[in-house]
Amino acid sequence: MTLVVFDMDRTLLNAQSQISVYTQETLRLMRQADIDYTIATGRTLQAALQPLDNNGFSRSMVLKNGAVIWEPSERSYSHHHLLTPSEVNDVIGIFIQSQLTPFVFSLEHGDRHAVYHAPLREGYEIKLAHLFEKERELPLQSIEEMPDNAHVINISAMGSQEAVNRVVDFVAHHPHLVAYTGIALKEQGLAWLDVHHSEGSKGNGVRHVAEASGYSEIIAFGDGDNDLSLFEVATESYAVANADDELKALATDVIGHHDEDGVAKFLRQRFGL
Repeated sequence: MTLVVFDMDRTLLNAQSQISVYTQETLRLMRQADIDYTIATGRTLQAALQPLDNNGFSRSMVLKNGAVIWEPSERSYSHHHLLTPSEVNDVIGIFIQSQLTPFVFSLEHGDRHAVYHAPLREGYEIKLAHLFEKERELPLQSIEEMPDNAHVINISAMGSQEAVNRVVDFVAHHPHLVAYTGIALKEQGLAWLDVHHSEGSKGNGVRHVAEASGYSEIIAFGDGDNDLSLFEVATESYAVANADDELKALATDVIGHHDEDGVAKFLRQRFGL
């Protein structure tokens, strides 16, 4: 059995963070051919569902870079890797020392996500908070309101590359943590940063899904450093043309650009759709 796994942003989705009409049609053809597919994304459930709606994503979904796995048929999480309270305190501390405003993602009662944040200082932080709250439907609260026993999935921030690098260096000395980074706003010199439990990787999440459902072949698509672990567990792995060089070097092959239906065009050729 084969499972096709898509990263979302800058891979399956176009520049407008949508599934193009051509890709929607390709997914429909995959369903007709009984080819199973799912996502492995850094997004939360709420952020992932809107662009995927009505496109047949009914299999286990690997979310927050593998920290949680959502079961659409059961409407619940089946698997998760959370940060311990001491890890949360350590990571928040290094964020603040590095002058980064932490956004703490928590799994709340009823399988809902919430975000706790420190005081917002920069305009881009206010825009980021607006994105989380308005577009991705994530309740925002002050970090002072976060309970001591909060179920923390990850801690994120946006800031200068220098500040982000300080956190990456800190995480490198803590074996139970992993940091993912990338360019956020190139013209402003800003990078994004996510810190997770080290077991909460896309690779571990997809491996768990494959073993639970009996998939012997994994075909993966991605673009960034959080897809490295996914490519390592995949039978075949394909980096889009806009992917990081490190991921391209690990890939089975490099395919078309994410904003030119690169994934969908490859799938039509690969499966004769």
